[in-house]
Amino acid sequence: MARRALITGGNRGIGYAIAKGLKKEGLEVIIGSRNAEAGAEAAKEIGCGHVQLDVADLRSIEQAYDDIGVIDVLVNNAGVLYEEPMLENPRQFEQSMQVMVHGPYHMIRRAAPSMIDRQYGRIVNMSSEWGSFAEGLGGPGAYGVAKAALNALTLALSRELPSCVKINSMCPGWVQTRMGGSAATRTPEQGAETAIWLATLPEAGPNGGFFSDHHPMDW
Repeated sequence: MARRALITGGNRGIGYAIAKGLKKEGLEVIIGSRNAEAGAEAAKEIGCGHVQLDVADLRSIEQAYDDIGVIDVLVNNAGVLYEEPMLENPRQFEQSMQVMVHGPYHMIRRAAPSMIDRQYGRIVNMSSEWGSFAEGLGGPGAYGVAKAALNALTLALSRELPSCVKINSMCPGWVQTRMGGSAATRTPEQGAETAIWLATLPEAGPNGGFFSDHHPMDW
């Protein structure tokens, strides 16, 4: 039986490329999208399943899991990027944390029990070099702060989860998406490569790491 993968924010950009890549790897793919219509259209193009999912809304997360059941692979890809200084717009700060920290936490919380029961799980958190202390926490607004917190969540949960459930963060680089802009240097497919690798790791693969182009990054 094929492994089942859920990708949040999978209707466009890097998430869409990850979904396509995992389907090519033989996984049963489900994309989660806040906009149900956009998710359905993307799923039709890929030939995969879809579910309405707003990771900033706990009720939406719970309903999505009720609808799709157990999964083997979770890719927390959904993200937001705001330009305003953090202290000038608390709403944007809260939204950034909801989408890129609280949402992934609750997605993992719901997925982990069945992964543990089935003795297999792969969790990939879409981070950024802007979430690296070693790289100076770049980026505007709360983006870097939220990604740093997501990295911390990744490392801490790698110690709580059993070894059969592997959890890693990754940086896709500067990618040509609505968030990254047309001047970006990488295609969505290039940005998706490391996520696809981490989502299909063998038993001996890494756990609790931060990667870019398959290579470890400093936190």
